[in-house]
Amino acid sequence: MTETYTESMNTTTFDYYETETCTTTDLQMNTDLKAAIFYMVFGLGLIGNITILWVLLKIMHVKNMTNLCLLNLALSDLLMVLSLPSWALYVQGHYIKANEMCKAMAGTYQVGFYSGILFVTLMSVDRYLVIVHAVAVLGAKMLRYGIIVSLIIWMVSICAALPEAIFAAMVTEDSITSCQRVYPAGSAQKWKLFRNFGENTVGLFISLPTLAYCYIRVLMVVKKTKNSKKERAIKLILGIVIVFVVFWVPYNVVVFLKTLQEFGILTSCEAYRHISMAMDLTETIALTHCCVNPVIYAFVGEKFRKCLASMFSRYLVCVKTYQLTSTQSKVSENETSNTAIFFTSTKSTQV
Repeated sequence: MTETYTESMNTTTFDYYETETCTTTDLQMNTDLKAAIFYMVFGLGLIGNITILWVLLKIMHVKNMTNLCLLNLALSDLLMVLSLPSWALYVQGHYIKANEMCKAMAGTYQVGFYSGILFVTLMSVDRYLVIVHAVAVLGAKMLRYGIIVSLIIWMVSICAALPEAIFAAMVTEDSITSCQRVYPAGSAQKWKLFRNFGENTVGLFISLPTLAYCYIRVLMVVKKTKNSKKERAIKLILGIVIVFVVFWVPYNVVVFLKTLQEFGILTSCEAYRHISMAMDLTETIALTHCCVNPVIYAFVGEKFRKCLASMFSRYLVCVKTYQLTSTQSKVSENETSNTAIFFTSTKSTQV
């Protein structure tokens, strides 16, 4: 049996014995709906992540490990957010600077995928160390370690994303243009397995167990404390785990199923169609996570909300002061003008 298939972001064909064609075009999400989701997430994610960066850099400052993780996570999400208009244009069939847009989409998606998940994991380890082992007393030393680990995460993410960006290109087949990976002849399967194993190793085999262990231990400690804010902390922890599972686990499971296809398992047309449909859906869900992290990790936090509220109250005071000064200035100008008119008219009468 000979099998040939082309992997793309919106169209996949699968040929059996060079006679039967298994197409998945009819199983893709509605392009207008998909584009609308991307534009909406772009707007929300841009506002949310820029707000986080502004508050962290201007008011809270990066003085501890938690804020460092938040800063890097916001940068990772912002990178993904800025690529969403390209995704929206692509699904609508607008191929602006074709190959460049395709490479940018593939590269930013992979960098955002690896860095986002790894920084969430780093934040979980930080919360575990602070709450369970009380290492917050290390202060500046932990921050130095955090900076080193953050640099390593960015380097690993960029290196893992490079092959995807290098091999990405717009390809036209049977009058259908799509963003595909054009791998070197004879090594296509190796590169696909490298990508799939890389994503599953980070998303399923490292991050998920680490996240589960850290937050289970944190929950055990939080439950024992006599704190009025205990319920809020428990809900926040559960929310973090649920968001991670909803946005990343389905995508990683589909990636694992595609790996099985590479090894000759699940090669029927029906299985291929279902997996392609699941990939389209889970990839879209994964892309939308970048507007959720600001809500979960920053806006829910009491300290962050207080800083944000004080910033806005300060801004409103400045605006009101400016408006009051402007009004008083106008009144003063009117009074001066009226006085000048009065004296002028008086002089005219005397003459």
